[in-house]
Amino acid sequence: MRKLLLTTAAVAAAIGLAGCSKKEPITYGTLTDERDGQTYKTVTIGTQTWMAQNLNYKTPSGSWCYNDSLSYCKKYGRLYSWDAAMTACPAGYHVPSSISWKYMRINGGDIKYVANYLKARSGWNDHCDGDNDRPCISGNGTDDFGFSALPGGIRSFDGSFHNIGDKGYWWTATKLRDGFAESRSIGYRDDLYYTANKKSDALSVRCVADRP
Repeated sequence: MRKLLLTTAAVAAAIGLAGCSKKEPITYGTLTDERDGQTYKTVTIGTQTWMAQNLNYKTPSGSWCYNDSLSYCKKYGRLYSWDAAMTACPAGYHVPSSISWKYMRINGGDIKYVANYLKARSGWNDHCDGDNDRPCISGNGTDDFGFSALPGGIRSFDGSFHNIGDKGYWWTATKLRDGFAESRSIGYRDDLYYTANKKSDALSVRCVADRP
């Protein structure tokens, strides 16, 4: 996996910050996947409507629950290979390209803490450095925009699972060379990363609505 921490300037360019207040009330919609009857919350951020939960549709192949446990699927959604992800979204939605992520308008606030604004308010592990004089740090965010990012972890191409509760990875539809595709990741710190994963890795999926 290749990873690059977005600098302050890069984050501003990569997510297209706009001028509206991040404290505006959040209004959720709903999406029912007709294939299996599951219902998801949706949220409009800027000009795009996103699923506000990780996708949990079981594809014919190429998708897994973390550690093959259904309880993780219920909480964090399924993990998909890139090829499976490209056909996994329900009708009217698709896997976002890197451009879609670029134009997610999170509207103001200190971009140093952009990941904190996108992370769910629960579901992230606390982190302690082993020093009893220092308090543990919560991995949860403020979820100011209703995106509710969750740390669903990753299934590596070798079949091993990693980082549940600590890190979330999401595919984009943007292919790279040499069997890689572009993704985004968020860790327990307030950082948003560009990542490039093997297409045979399995990551979470957030679908974005097709434009009319």
